[in-house]
Amino acid sequence: MRYAAVSVNSPAAQRRTFSYAVPPGLSIDVGQAVWVPFGDKVLQGIVLEPEQYPAVEETRDIAGVIEDRPVLSTSRVSLARWLSEHYLSPLFDAVALMLPPGFERRAIPFISSPPALLQREVSSLTLAQRDVLDLVLRQGKVGLREVEKKLGKRKAQAAISQLVGRGLVLRSYELEPVKVRPKQELCLSLAIDADRARQEADRLRRRAVKQSALLDFLARQTRPVPWTQVRQELGCDRAVARALAAGGLIELGQVEIKRDPLSGQKIVPSQPPTLTAAQEAALGSIRSSLAQATKGRASPSVFLLHGVTGSGKTEVYLQALAEAARLGKRGIVLVPEISLTPQTIERFASRFPGRVAVFHSRLSLGEQFDEWQRIRSGDFDVVIGSRSAIFAPQPDLGLIIIDEEHEWTYKQQDTSPRYHARDVALKLAELSGAVVVLGSATPDVETFYRAKRGDYCLLQLPERVVPGEGSPLPRVEVVDLRQELKAGNRSIFSRSLSRAVAQALAGGEQVILFLNRRGAATFVQCRSCGFVLRCRRCDVALAHHFAEDTMVCHQCNYRTPVPQFCPQCSSGRLKFLGMGTQKLEQEASDAFPSARLLRWDSDTATGRHAHEEILTRLREHRADILIGTQMIAKGLDLPLVTLVGVVSADTGLNLPDFRAGERTFQLLSQVAGRAGRGPLGGRVIIQTYSPEHYAVEAAARHDYSLFYERELAYRRQLGNPPFTRLVSLVYSNTNEGRCQREADRMKRLLVEEAESRGIAGFSVIGPAPAFIRRLRGRFRWQLILRGADPAAMLSEVTIPQGWVVVIDPVGLV
Repeated sequence: MRYAAVSVNSPAAQRRTFSYAVPPGLSIDVGQAVWVPFGDKVLQGIVLEPEQYPAVEETRDIAGVIEDRPVLSTSRVSLARWLSEHYLSPLFDAVALMLPPGFERRAIPFISSPPALLQREVSSLTLAQRDVLDLVLRQGKVGLREVEKKLGKRKAQAAISQLVGRGLVLRSYELEPVKVRPKQELCLSLAIDADRARQEADRLRRRAVKQSALLDFLARQTRPVPWTQVRQELGCDRAVARALAAGGLIELGQVEIKRDPLSGQKIVPSQPPTLTAAQEAALGSIRSSLAQATKGRASPSVFLLHGVTGSGKTEVYLQALAEAARLGKRGIVLVPEISLTPQTIERFASRFPGRVAVFHSRLSLGEQFDEWQRIRSGDFDVVIGSRSAIFAPQPDLGLIIIDEEHEWTYKQQDTSPRYHARDVALKLAELSGAVVVLGSATPDVETFYRAKRGDYCLLQLPERVVPGEGSPLPRVEVVDLRQELKAGNRSIFSRSLSRAVAQALAGGEQVILFLNRRGAATFVQCRSCGFVLRCRRCDVALAHHFAEDTMVCHQCNYRTPVPQFCPQCSSGRLKFLGMGTQKLEQEASDAFPSARLLRWDSDTATGRHAHEEILTRLREHRADILIGTQMIAKGLDLPLVTLVGVVSADTGLNLPDFRAGERTFQLLSQVAGRAGRGPLGGRVIIQTYSPEHYAVEAAARHDYSLFYERELAYRRQLGNPPFTRLVSLVYSNTNEGRCQREADRMKRLLVEEAESRGIAGFSVIGPAPAFIRRLRGRFRWQLILRGADPAAMLSEVTIPQGWVVVIDPVGLV
């Protein structure tokens, strides 16, 4: 008898695999998707390894195979195990990251009546039980969710359990419907050769004009044509096509159509430019490592490409990918924001025409499904996407590139496993023998520390590369807003910024105004009693948004109309305080009435193609001033932008997070890098109330080394990463008292565990309320574990339900 260890799609499975017997005649491979019995259900599972002996005495048989071909390679199976162990997540959660889009199907519970139901058995039922039974008898079979909707979740589940126990109803499970399938479309093609089709078209031209036109059209095509295209271009109906098909001249049939995210885009092929000496040196190191890796020899496998903004890092990526393809390998390129992908995709697709796949969450499920299948089939040399693209089934993987590697958006925050794409890439490269290139103008402090220590190979691009005459890094002016107030200037624009914007507009140039906060007013306060309008579900102030004239919670999206009177004291003296991008847009319109304004934030970029449309308007100079949040701070290459104004550099500087200074430096440096990318040069004006802060000073000097040395000294003094590792534990409940008690209990447990093992240098910070104390109706208390490897100790501790564990958090707020 053969056995297999299977990861099962069930919350009850947690980090375990389950042993199943392989029935005679059934062929099973590692990474294969199978049906397995689990309790009273049949669920999806993935075979992770064959077993000579099962883990338990009694095993059940694998029920069947979902797909003949394995959905995971052996390296992806190993990666899933590592993800589960490293991030302390359920094993199938890790496996699911790599499965085809739409693959997962939940088991949906149904309630039905037994074959025979005696009246005497019904007489003693409660009202809730009778309601459930009546519903079942009327419909024959009813879904659990429908019962819960009618009776309430708790009451429905209690009544159903009691009825099942008495044998009055039966509980069964069915898998939810398939979410996505290959797309089939009616297509037309010739049933005869093209020359004869043209002859037939000439013969039909007098008596059947539309049939003649359709035949002539199809004779010019090299592949089957979708009916929708025929109808759009020729305006004929199906009767025309059916008549030609009846005569044996054309064929109508369903053809599988690939949903291509790049279809309709005009991609112009491009050639690589001549590299600078620094670019050539960096590329040479990467090429050498690729060659050695292809031969299976040891060499530096992780590179940190540290180059100032505009130094040509992307060109190094492109030529490194070309080298990988020449060696028979393929690549994955990660970008931190979906908003970066339009310009990035265009550049990569022009260098690798027809060989670039796009993979991110903005695609439809059908597009994701088709891209995943084509990637697995080896149709593409390059896959580009946001963090989830690291799990794309790219075969023959030889090169992984992470652009803007410092970005915290590479960390999965909301769902398990809470992975960091950079760490996953490093592990995947180790498993597959690939080379990794981490690129940034402002590297993560921990990444740069490892490069300095020799763990990574450091490559430097110290100067900008700009077509034409070239341009140095933009000069930066720091404006002390305290002095502006003393001078009587209460505008949001300093005098220097106002003059610079006017000058740039007069010269026909473009301006970026950056403010990392959306909305109009940050909060609304009563001037009589001091009451601040807050979200009823979250412990945050509501922000005012102009467009809908509503108050919005930026955490849970709760919305409510703006009140005319204070809800607490009924005063009408409500004051709108603070500022977001909407307010900035209004102020800019008043200050520069002739300028064409464009705002780019999550409120305006809601449509699927919104990022592309905004970028097109900027490129075509149909906007003079771009106003936006952090999504405009990186990746944009707009030669006409000569001025960047940072309206407030203090937005995130004073958050209770040891990385606040690093994030501020990175954001200021990145947004400053948008200026002066063309021959016109550039200028940056940073407005701040903290001009003496080391992060602001270093950003103004374009001096990463200055920032790094100061930041590293603080981290060493306080025992923060990279000198230790952190784990965040957050407990949430609708009762705050219970949150505090559970957090106290967990701290005692962890301290006792560390002491019993004799773990040195381990500490627990907290418990304390989270930065946002209540979120979506649930109170939150947190603990921070700090030590050499706190996750290793935590892996041996049973974590009760209600806790969220984040290994190596990128933020503590």
